[in-house]
Amino acid sequence: MNIKDLIPFLEENKKEIKIHCATGSTDVYAPKKSFMNGKFKEWQEEQNQKNFERKYILSLIFWDKDEWLFAGIYESLNVKQNDNGRFVYETKLLDVANEFIGRTVFKFKKDFRNSYLCLENHIENINLLEIKKEVVKPMFPGYDNVNVSWQDLSDNIESDSWRTALENQKGVYLITDKSNGKHYVGSAYGQDMILGRWRNYVQNGHGGNKDLKALGFDYIKENFQYSILEIFKSTTDDNTIIDRESWWKEVLMTRDFGYNKN
Repeated sequence: MNIKDLIPFLEENKKEIKIHCATGSTDVYAPKKSFMNGKFKEWQEEQNQKNFERKYILSLIFWDKDEWLFAGIYESLNVKQNDNGRFVYETKLLDVANEFIGRTVFKFKKDFRNSYLCLENHIENINLLEIKKEVVKPMFPGYDNVNVSWQDLSDNIESDSWRTALENQKGVYLITDKSNGKHYVGSAYGQDMILGRWRNYVQNGHGGNKDLKALGFDYIKENFQYSILEIFKSTTDDNTIIDRESWWKEVLMTRDFGYNKN
C-alpha cells in the first residue's frame, strides 16, 4: 500500500507539503530518541536553514536503512532566526492520520543526501511496511551498552523498560566528564539500587557528593555521561558491591585523577 492510499490528505495537498526525512547530523538516531522522549516537535522546529518553505511538513523519522517512522503532519505557521543564526519554526500538528503516529513504518529508499523533499516528486515511492500494535517507546539498551548523557538519562529513566532494568539491580557505575576526561566511580546497593541512585543524579546532578556538587548542576547537565561497569543481583551482599567499587577506583585511578576522594 502506498502512503497516499493510507493518508489521502497527502495526495490532495502534495504540492504544499515538504517531506522531512529526519536524521541527526552527528547521531542518525537523534530524532528517533527525541520522538520517544516526546520532544520531536521541538527537535524538528530548529533548523540550520529555511527548510520548510511550504504550508505542511510530512515528518518521517529514520528508523533503519530505507525505513521511516511516521511522526505526523505539521502545519508551518511562522519562522524566526535566533541569535545563533538558526531558524526556529512555529508548527502545529494537524489532526490528520494521528492514529498512525509512532506506529507506522514506511519503506522509502533514499540514496541521496537531501532530507527536505517536495512530496509530489517522491510520493509514489513511499510504501507501507508495518503498522505496529502500539506506539514505539524508549527501550533499555542492555547493561553493557548504557552510555548516556545526563539529558538522555533524564529523558529515559522513568520509561518502563529502564525502570524494569534498573530497579532490582545493585551495581558499580561510571560517570565521565566529557570536557576533561575525569571519571567518578559510584555504587548502588541497599534499598536504592541503580534506579534510585541515578534518579538522584537526574534530580540534582551530584547525588550528595560534595565534589560533584561544587561543579554546579548546569555544568553536569552539559558534560556528564553515565555507564555501568558491573551489575549484581539484589540479594548480593552490600560489602561485595563496596569492594568492587573500590577495585574500580584503583583500576581507573579515579582517586588520583578523577572525582573520587575516598
